[in-house]
Amino acid sequence: MARGNHSSVTEFVLMGFTDLQELLFMIFLLFYITTLVGNLGMIVLIRTNSQLHVPMYFFLSHLSFMDICYSSSITPKLLSGLLAERNVISFHGCITQFFFFTFFGTAEAILLSVMAYDRYMAIREPLHYFAAMPYGVCVKLVVGSYAAASLNALVHTSGLLRLSFCGPNLVNHFYCEMPPLLLLSCSDTRLNKIVMVMCVGFLIATSVLAIVVSYTCILVTIWSICSVEGRHKALSTCTSHLMAVALFYGPSAFLYFHSFSRQAEDQGKTASVFYTMVTPMLNPLIYSLRNKEVRSILRRARNKLLSCMHFHWSCSN
Repeated sequence: MARGNHSSVTEFVLMGFTDLQELLFMIFLLFYITTLVGNLGMIVLIRTNSQLHVPMYFFLSHLSFMDICYSSSITPKLLSGLLAERNVISFHGCITQFFFFTFFGTAEAILLSVMAYDRYMAIREPLHYFAAMPYGVCVKLVVGSYAAASLNALVHTSGLLRLSFCGPNLVNHFYCEMPPLLLLSCSDTRLNKIVMVMCVGFLIATSVLAIVVSYTCILVTIWSICSVEGRHKALSTCTSHLMAVALFYGPSAFLYFHSFSRQAEDQGKTASVFYTMVTPMLNPLIYSLRNKEVRSILRRARNKLLSCMHFHWSCSN
């Protein structure tokens, strides 16, 4: 409970989804397992193959890590709640969940803009890519993403801790998110709303601006490439990133900029499913299925596994 306030609420009840709970449990469990397997597999693949030790895949490995943590801050509690009569979370547990959700979500938003800049450097300086994006610079960009995310999460979490919650304690959502929590506070939440819109607006505006500028420069660079094959190859390296950007920013922008009302909560709940579960699940699939290098490595790993299985089967017979 926040110090210095007069909160009487010590726990919240996450209303989540009230219909088809068993079916939703199976669907969300499948989403979560796919997210863990896909992203962990991507990290292991990148770390164990020297062919993928380039800046693009360094950033992609951190994107996969963020997706795992991002999804894990919400989904296990959601799954347990779908099987329980009442999905209860303590006040401190709610604040903790909100902090980590905000932290990893912000870090991913910033990293996506960093990855756009990386794609620009790869297309602009293909022969000097490693010199243009040395390992030290890549590390600083990732650390900067985590640092900015920490600051943003601390600002919003501190804002929640200054509020009083006197009841009711029913959160019309499946995790502790800012808009539905503000509707439950008996304090003046105008400052929280202003800070949230300003911070989220600044984050989305600067990140999207960085992506737009990077891709404008990419298009200008591609236009100067003479061969059609060269242009196609350059564009193909960007399509996976653009799909990940669209999946992430679309639902998140809707979530934070729709009106603060009870009716809008139900719409925000649906958008949040894409934002918190579908996007982390699809990111490794997008990058693996649309990337020739990853597909080639996966094919070799599959063939090697099948050869080993055939060898052991032959020996056993």
